[in-house]
Amino acid sequence: MAFSLVFSNPSKSSSLPSCVHHHQVGIPRSALLTNPWLSPPSSRFFSIPSPSPLPKPWSRSGGALKCSLPSRPEYIPNHIPDPNFVRIFDTTLRDGEQSPGATMTSNEKLVVARHLSRLGVDIIEAGFPASSPDDLDAVRSIAIEVGNQPVGDDGHVPVICGLARCNKKDIDAAWEAVRHAKKPRVHTFIATSEIHMQHKLRKTREEVVNIAREMVAYARSLGCQDIEFSPEDAGRSDREFLYHVLEEVIKAGATTLNIPDTVGYTLPSEFGTLIADIKANTPGIENVIISTHCQNDLGLATANTLAVAEHTGLHVQPHKAIVGANAFAHESGIHQV
Repeated sequence: MAFSLVFSNPSKSSSLPSCVHHHQVGIPRSALLTNPWLSPPSSRFFSIPSPSPLPKPWSRSGGALKCSLPSRPEYIPNHIPDPNFVRIFDTTLRDGEQSPGATMTSNEKLVVARHLSRLGVDIIEAGFPASSPDDLDAVRSIAIEVGNQPVGDDGHVPVICGLARCNKKDIDAAWEAVRHAKKPRVHTFIATSEIHMQHKLRKTREEVVNIAREMVAYARSLGCQDIEFSPEDAGRSDREFLYHVLEEVIKAGATTLNIPDTVGYTLPSEFGTLIADIKANTPGIENVIISTHCQNDLGLATANTLAVAEHTGLHVQPHKAIVGANAFAHESGIHQV
């Protein structure tokens, strides 16, 4: 797992410590529980070894370098009021748990969720409720406890998200699990590339558009006001068709559009251009948040993410630390960032 921490208005010329790349700080999973550099969550400070001289907004306290986090803006599902604020979406408990050997018990997932909340994560994708009764129960437990427990000086409560394929059974399960949270979210997806539509879904373009539109609208009808939609394999999807699908789900009520490089296919220049083109050619895009989800099949997940991380309103999905080839093997690719 890794974490992206975003600071308001960082100085691009600042000489920050080597573990900091302007907006991002990587925190290995082991550090989540044991790293002495992390001060108590209530202080709203993250401490790292102290270099000299100290650029703003850094300061030294007790021999450690600290950076004060900016005030968290009001949570609005389809809008980030502060253009310099980047939301943290953590999918460790969903995509991370799909890695061979990484399966967790319900109690272990709850413990991780508590720590993610204490670290200030904005959105926790807690699982895939339709995948099993146990996962539904785990996500529900996280929604009930973590999704209603304020932490820190600002009383932050994270969004609790559940993944669902574009069908009613999955969406019903996801909503049943997350609806107990103060800020619930359903994340639904369907493939939009020709190869996936033809050989996996066996659906036409028109059928896929209709399913995507209807299932987003269905999730809204259940009472969910925060809906994330992902066009699976967006990197290999026809651009005009992709714009059309995204336009339709926006009309149906999607609040976040997550653009995944599902098979780790794109190069940084291609992925950056893809996001820029979506922003420029999708009607209604100004009414939603754009999110990215990069995979590491070609070792380019970090580079692809950084290619779009500077776009206003984008948020980066953190996942797992970079720990070597196949250490976290996944059927659709290793994730990092």
